[in-house]
Amino acid sequence: MKIIIKLFMLLPLLTLFIGCSDKSISKWKEKDPFSQEGLIRVMNDDGKWGFIDEAGKLVIPCKWKEADLFQEDGLARVQDESMKIGFIDKTGQLVVPCKWKSAFPFYEGLAVVVDDSEKYGFIDEKGQLIIPCKWKEAQSFREGLAVVQDDNDRYGYIDKTGENTIPCKWKYAVFFSEGLAPIQDENKKWGYIDKSGNLVIPCKWENARSFHENLACVTVNKKYGYIDKTGNIVIPCTWSGSDEFQEGLAYVVDENNKFGFIDKTGQLVIPCKWDDASSFCEGLAYVQDDFNKWGYIDKSGNLVIPCNWKYANPFKQGFAKVEDENGEWKMIDKKGKIQ
Repeated sequence: MKIIIKLFMLLPLLTLFIGCSDKSISKWKEKDPFSQEGLIRVMNDDGKWGFIDEAGKLVIPCKWKEADLFQEDGLARVQDESMKIGFIDKTGQLVVPCKWKSAFPFYEGLAVVVDDSEKYGFIDEKGQLIIPCKWKEAQSFREGLAVVQDDNDRYGYIDKTGENTIPCKWKYAVFFSEGLAPIQDENKKWGYIDKSGNLVIPCKWENARSFHENLACVTVNKKYGYIDKTGNIVIPCTWSGSDEFQEGLAYVVDENNKFGFIDKTGQLVIPCKWDDASSFCEGLAYVQDDFNKWGYIDKSGNLVIPCNWKYANPFKQGFAKVEDENGEWKMIDKKGKIQ
């Protein structure tokens, strides 16, 4: 992807007026375009972040130096004036004190935290340190295991008790997905292990990604294709670029650097004609035309929302964030209508 719109980036909407009952606040310096878990991030004129509800009422005061969106677990990361990270709930209560140099969202009930010595560990949703900060690096838990890096710069996996169940012996490792995880050996070749640490697909790939919908993207001679869970190539490595399968389709890039989509048989079902593209989400994918504008196509390749937008995001619960030429973020439905 040439452009990645991250969920946690700051989204400027200037002079956007909201009816608000708290201290007669009528506008915000910045405001997210729509709610997450019923709350919307806002920044006041002092550059502090808080949250309003969907009616525009300030429910969490603007006192945080930084604040992330609320996640499905009902918690949001915040940063105080000391630059330390903690978590608040939807009432604004600080449920995890701001004591961490860095912290990451909760996955499977645990969150990665980094202490002042820059060591990684894990806390639960009450802020209790469940796995001590002893690792040089750590990734979030997926399927009950988390990637960790030891002081010898080798990667392995721990379980939720902190036990190093898969020894740190790999040059690099990625989270588990569909029961398998990509790992890299000393020769910088990639393969896959199972949750017992057994090498089930040999390390022979130049690059390898996680399994999605029972297929994984790998590279041979700098060309992209797909293997199944036995390691057999099911879609030949002929593409200049590709991504994981989502909703039965994956985008690919041809020799002219144009984007299209293939199905799981490898058939090109949407021609390579776009300058950029995203994976499908809720039946639509955003694509970029020759004029650097973004729109949305359906799974038949029909342009259902014209390429009129400066930036675009995936659809979520029937709506998507898009940015117009004036730098203003809008929310559209699946017909392209501004909400």
